[in-house]
Amino acid sequence: MSFLDQIKQRRTIYAIGKNVSLDNAKVEGIIKEAVKHSPSSFNSQTSRVVTLFGQSHEKFWTIVLETLRKIVPSDAFQGTQDKINSFKNGHATVLFYEDQAVVKGLQEQFPLYADNFPVWSEHSTAIAQFAVWTALAEQNIGASLQHYNPIVDEEVAQTFNIPENWKLRAQLVLGSIEAPAGDKTFMDDAVRFKTFN
Repeated sequence: MSFLDQIKQRRTIYAIGKNVSLDNAKVEGIIKEAVKHSPSSFNSQTSRVVTLFGQSHEKFWTIVLETLRKIVPSDAFQGTQDKINSFKNGHATVLFYEDQAVVKGLQEQFPLYADNFPVWSEHSTAIAQFAVWTALAEQNIGASLQHYNPIVDEEVAQTFNIPENWKLRAQLVLGSIEAPAGDKTFMDDAVRFKTFN
């Protein structure tokens, strides 16, 4: 499969289950390799990853659910609960962090670019997220990218012993594909692209 075909195969899959054919060590190996080989500014390697399987995966989504219970109106909570439970029904969750100590060190080392390093850090995590997501899709593992940070950051950090300087940026919940993604529409190329010779 070509790289472009792999990109096309990567879709947001909400209907996921626990029936992943690969063992956890293999899934973790794919995640590590994808992140390790994702580019970062100045080869800073700011991305940090925590992979949660089994009870840890379920615990994370329980934290999210109970955090949301405190802020979502009770008459609207059932939909929220159903959504979070659909993530809990998955096989694992990948937490993507960026190491702020590295970002700060780069700002001090290269003051001319100081304002850019936080932005470039966001680029790095986005590339790592995309690489992991695409690599998992290649193995027929479905996933969707979620963003329950920063409301869960503190409790998650305490629960999973996350260093203070790691900043949570996204959560990729993954599992077996129980239903395919819907059709995807695209805007007209003329709106999105320009070419000059």
